[in-house]
Amino acid sequence: MPQSQADIPDLRLKRMNKLMTRFTAPPSMVLTNLFGSDKWDSDTIEWESQIGNRGLTPFVAPDSKAPRVAPIGVASHEAKAACWKEKMYLGEGMLNNLREPGNKAKYYTAQKQLAKNSYMISNRSDRRVEWMFAKMLNAGSMSYLDYNSTKQTVDYGISDEHIVTLAANRKWDDGNSRNILEDIFDIQLTMSNASGAQLDYALFTSEILKLMIFDPGIQTLLSKSNYGQGDLFTNPVGVLGSLLSIKNMVLYDEQYQIRANLTAVVTADSTTTISVDDTLDFEVGGTLRFYDVSAKSYEDETISAVNENAGTLEVTTAPSTSYKAGEDIVYMTKKFLPTDKFLMFASTHEGQKIAEFITVPFGINGMKRQWGKQVDKWPVRDPAGMFVLVENRGLPVLYNEDCVYVLTVT
Repeated sequence: MPQSQADIPDLRLKRMNKLMTRFTAPPSMVLTNLFGSDKWDSDTIEWESQIGNRGLTPFVAPDSKAPRVAPIGVASHEAKAACWKEKMYLGEGMLNNLREPGNKAKYYTAQKQLAKNSYMISNRSDRRVEWMFAKMLNAGSMSYLDYNSTKQTVDYGISDEHIVTLAANRKWDDGNSRNILEDIFDIQLTMSNASGAQLDYALFTSEILKLMIFDPGIQTLLSKSNYGQGDLFTNPVGVLGSLLSIKNMVLYDEQYQIRANLTAVVTADSTTTISVDDTLDFEVGGTLRFYDVSAKSYEDETISAVNENAGTLEVTTAPSTSYKAGEDIVYMTKKFLPTDKFLMFASTHEGQKIAEFITVPFGINGMKRQWGKQVDKWPVRDPAGMFVLVENRGLPVLYNEDCVYVLTVT
């Protein structure tokens, strides 16, 4: 291991933090890129949300006092900021190659690997922000761990009238009275009456897009229009956006992955209760993939229950192969937007964004207050190397909950 990490330019904290800030959120981080962020002074975040239509200033006599007015349906919210962080180990070989003189090939190989790993861990942090935005908008709430490692839930107050499940006969996949166009226009009317804001975003997955483009009602209407079926299939999102008068129709297939280590043996054709080191973020109905690290093989089962207190996941059927504790892993891959949801919202209300991400200060690097994604590092002696930590703290906030509508369509 190098005698001093301070003499390695690429490992100086200032340079590493600069490298992290140069990594912009990927284009697939739709919600993060749309709403942006702001700073808060403490880790307790307070905000007000508003429900109500646009108002009119009343007529009064010129020589009388002006009446007082307040926003309709103001609600106050308060929550502690969420914290997310993880560390990455860099081994002796990489560190020595970074500083080895007279050998540019090795230097640049290690430097490239450092940049790749830094981008990976930075991207993981950004995806957590996107996950929080997605939970806020499509579920109306999100959960995380507080200082005591207990689960906390923030409820954003979206009305039950704006989180709706279609009746069985209206389901977009097999409802005998389904009418996709009418459902969407009803949502637009409901939101216009609720807030006066113009709905300009609709987010959906490929599963929902397929139901829409093959819907007989939509195909019939388009066959009578200037689009025709040819344009529908070559540019489905654009055609549907024009048809429905929605400015931004967004195909939102971005996914995240949750991984955990097995803490108890899984016996083939027997074990349905799976013990893991972390159950957070696993969800009932998700697909749990069992991965044999040494054999590089896997199989999938459906999660039927999550027991956070016991640290276990239940699956509907025991896997057909045995898996080792402390070696093999399980993971769940899931889309940010559930595949049965159609999410619509007005991104602005009276010229202001309806949501944003609030970052809070926290101390690293000599306890200096800093906001946003930060990097720290420290050496280890056995095995020789260094840990790199990426940390962030904050919370998404929603200022206009009546500008969001979530429809469960299948």
